[in-house]
Amino acid sequence: MRRFRRRPLAAVLTAAAVVLGVLASTSCDVQVGSDGRIGLVYMDAQGFYAGVRKGMQDESKQVGDDVQLLELNAQGDASKESTFVSTVTSAGVKALVLSPVSTTASIPAVRLAHDNGVPVICYNTCLTDEATEKYVSAWILGDPVEFGRLAGEKAAEYFTGVGNTAPTVGVLNCETVEVCKQRRAGFEQGLFERLPDARIVVNQQGTTIDEAIEVADRILTSHPDLDAFYGESGGATMGAVRAVEQRGKVGQTVVFGSDMTTDLARKLVDNRVLKADVDISGIKVGRLAAQTAGQVMNGDKPEQLIVPAPVELYSTPEQAQAWLDAHADGLP
Repeated sequence: MRRFRRRPLAAVLTAAAVVLGVLASTSCDVQVGSDGRIGLVYMDAQGFYAGVRKGMQDESKQVGDDVQLLELNAQGDASKESTFVSTVTSAGVKALVLSPVSTTASIPAVRLAHDNGVPVICYNTCLTDEATEKYVSAWILGDPVEFGRLAGEKAAEYFTGVGNTAPTVGVLNCETVEVCKQRRAGFEQGLFERLPDARIVVNQQGTTIDEAIEVADRILTSHPDLDAFYGESGGATMGAVRAVEQRGKVGQTVVFGSDMTTDLARKLVDNRVLKADVDISGIKVGRLAAQTAGQVMNGDKPEQLIVPAPVELYSTPEQAQAWLDAHADGLP
C-alpha cells in the first residue's frame, strides 16, 4: 500500500460528530462544516465500530482539519442505512465511509451516493464484487480468509499439543455478511490442513452475545462431548465462552475466537476457556479509512481497490495483557 499524501483540504475526520437526528432536524442550507462533511455508517453497535470512530478522530487531530462527521449506527437495518445515505448525500457530504449492512440490499444506497458524485469508501464489509468495482473507490479490509486461517492453525496446534487428532468443533457464525463466510473458510483451511480428521459438527448463527449464549447452550446439549467452539465475531466468541462456563464445561470445551474486546482479553488472560483470538483493530481501520477518505477527496484514488488492514493473532495471556495495557479505554 503506497503512502498517502496529506493535504489540508478536508483530508480526514475530526471529533465533531453529528448524528442523523440532528442532521435531519436542520435545513440542508445550514452550514455544518461546509468545507468537509463526511457520512459515516456503522453496521451495528459492536465495540469494533467505536474503535473505528476513535481511529478516524485520532488521525484527523494529527492533521488538524476541521471536518464534520455525520454518523449513523444502522443496527443491521438496510432501510435505515438507505435513508441516512440519501439524507447526507442531499446535504452535500464530501465522502461516504461505511460498513454496509448487506452485500446486496445496500447497493441502492451506495449507488445513489456514487451517482451524486460522493466518493464511497467501504471498511470491513462491502457490496457484491460487481457493485464494489463499479461504485466504491476503496475498501479497507483485513484479509478475512487469513483471519480465519490464523485461528484454525492455532486450534490445530492446541489439539495436537493435547493429543487430540480428531477434535469436534461447533461454529457460531455471523454469516449474514460475506466476510464471516470467508473467516470460516479460512478457519477450516487452517484446521484441516494440520488435522484432516477434525470435524465441524454444527454451524449456527449467533452474532450477538445473548444470542450466542443460547445457541451455544443448545449445541452443548446436543453435542455434550464437543471439543471446541469457533466464534466468527466478538459476540459469538464471548457467547461461546460464557456458555461453556455456565454449563460447567471448563477444562473440556475450549474456544477460538474473533474480534478482541476488553472482556475477551480478560478471558484470554484467564486462558482456561478462550485459547486464541484473532483481531483487526477498529482503531487502525479507522485511521486507514480517514487517510483513504482524504486521498480520495483530493482526487487521488488508491492504486488498488483493497487497502489492507493488519490482521493480528493473540494466543497467550501475556499478549492479552499487553492488549489490555494498550487499550485502557476499552476501545478495540
